[in-house]
Amino acid sequence: MARSPLTRLVSLPIDPFVGALYPLRAAWTILRTPKLWGYLVAPIAVNVVVALGLYFALLLPGLDAIDGLQLRVDARASEAIAQLPQWLHWLDAAPGIFGGLLDFVAIVLLLLVTGFAIAQFGTLLGAPWYGQLAERIERDRLGAENVPKSEGALAIVRDISRALLFEVKKLLLVAVLLVVFVAIGSVPVVGTLVAGAGGIITGATIACLDFLDAPQERRRWRFRRKLRTVLAEFPATAGFGLVCLFAVSIPIVNLVSVPVCVTAGTLFFCDRVFPGIAGKSGESGD
Repeated sequence: MARSPLTRLVSLPIDPFVGALYPLRAAWTILRTPKLWGYLVAPIAVNVVVALGLYFALLLPGLDAIDGLQLRVDARASEAIAQLPQWLHWLDAAPGIFGGLLDFVAIVLLLLVTGFAIAQFGTLLGAPWYGQLAERIERDRLGAENVPKSEGALAIVRDISRALLFEVKKLLLVAVLLVVFVAIGSVPVVGTLVAGAGGIITGATIACLDFLDAPQERRRWRFRRKLRTVLAEFPATAGFGLVCLFAVSIPIVNLVSVPVCVTAGTLFFCDRVFPGIAGKSGESGD
């Protein structure tokens, strides 16, 4: 049964923490359920290949670019300080401090971007295995009668086209949000902070769409309904998305965190989304 408005209001303060715990619950579920392990071998192998490619394509050149940026910032700052009066030369330490902070922020953003890319390619290429994994979990938790049956080989072409369209719509959503946050970022100081937070919110939203997708796609939900689900379950989805975004951004860990997050998204759907749609007609689409 769906939660009553009063129950939902009372649970709002703890919902972010409940959502954030789902990846840990998923890891525990996988560890104590050997029958799920067979669904993880192929997607983890895919993630290894994807991660190696993206680290060489994005991470290593990105680190070189960050080093170059820091050297340029240090050089310009040193030139500016050299022109100051002698009594202000104590500012010589400022370029190093500022450069170190800039280096840290840039590396964190680079790891987030690389992790985000690994999650996108990993979930797309590993979709067939993740679909089977999610279906098995749904059958165990909801009962076979509540899980739509697979449509067979003839549906593969349609599934591929839907997956590609899903990716295109996500990219359009990201583009719109980035335009908005870049515009806000033009406001001095406050704008930069808001834009940075907006980038993280965008990443967490996309993480929610990715990792909640398997059970929703099995029901042939449209993109706008999937997005409404993320918004309807806020702030639980905020905690869930942020933890998943963090997990896929950690090198090496993200090789296994993608299937864990897919499992977490399926558990989240079974616990929080399915009760609201159970027994309703027109479950598919909008």
